[in-house]
Amino acid sequence: MKLPNGFGSVYKLSGNRRNPYVAKKTKGWEIDPITGKSKQLYITVGYYPTRKEALTALAEYNKDPFDLHHATITFEEVYENWSEIHFEKIKDTNGYKAAFNTSQPLWKMRFVDIKLDHLQGVVDSSGKNTPTLKTLKILWGLMYDYAVIHEIVSQDKRDMVRYVDISKAGNPNAYNRKPFSKKEISILWKCKDSNIYVTVILIMIYSGVRIGELLDLEKRDIHLDERWFYVKESKTEAGIREVPIAEKIVPFFEYWMNRKCDHLICTPDDEPFQYRNYYDSYWIPLMLEFGFGKFVIDETKKEPVYDGHRPHDTRHTCISLLTEKEVDERFIKKIVGHKGQGVTENVYTHIELPTKLEAINLI
Repeated sequence: MKLPNGFGSVYKLSGNRRNPYVAKKTKGWEIDPITGKSKQLYITVGYYPTRKEALTALAEYNKDPFDLHHATITFEEVYENWSEIHFEKIKDTNGYKAAFNTSQPLWKMRFVDIKLDHLQGVVDSSGKNTPTLKTLKILWGLMYDYAVIHEIVSQDKRDMVRYVDISKAGNPNAYNRKPFSKKEISILWKCKDSNIYVTVILIMIYSGVRIGELLDLEKRDIHLDERWFYVKESKTEAGIREVPIAEKIVPFFEYWMNRKCDHLICTPDDEPFQYRNYYDSYWIPLMLEFGFGKFVIDETKKEPVYDGHRPHDTRHTCISLLTEKEVDERFIKKIVGHKGQGVTENVYTHIELPTKLEAINLI
């Protein structure tokens, strides 16, 4: 059936696609400066699973033209727009930032395409505990409030966040968390010159820093002469702290400080790391190379999954080494930024730094 002149067009794209039908609307003409021929310009209204849905969308657009960017805006873009406004109203943004990182599978998805199954999938695979997942739901609710107000999605889309089930919260990998053994640490030291990213593992073991804190660490927050660095963003309030730099890892800091990047740890191209890039491309390959991990078949999903040391194990290793040296528990908490601290213990000063340095140099 031929559509009326000026109405637009709907046609099916080739290949196996989830949304093979595209709806387009003519927005004008332009002259090719080389050939002198006129060329029609189109606006893409959207992509749809059926011709009927594409025609309906085109009809709705003709009746009330909308901002087409709303049809293509991603989860990540909505978060950026929302957080720019919301973060001005609150002091502690770390919980929301952590929740956004947990939402990584959604980042590049068009916001209008996200369904309850996508949200539930993030929750089910996150391994996070109940308080963390509550923050995740709060973040999604606030983002959907923003999206409704700005007519990116309808109110019924906002309501679906209520049905995300977080009752099965818990970290399925918790039982796998164990410190690196003395033998494994010895292997890392022997291999530190063969792959520079081995030094990243050793930095974490001898500082207790979280992987996210280390990848976010900027050089301006490192005071190498005084042997400490400042963690200014962390998943917990207690994580904001001064971390002592053990003498044995000073050469590693010196190497990374000389790389051309604002962040301490960087890619081979001197760019800051995204966690997933570091974990998939550097952490897992090194664990497999040293025999610290392997891939096994998940009997539930019937697919290979990584089973072995994870970055958080370095944190447990640091705590174990400090405990073995009988370091006072209060200073262990202050070095690693343990969430078990009281409010008064969160005030870090240079008065404590020599004591923390003395403690970290024991291991």
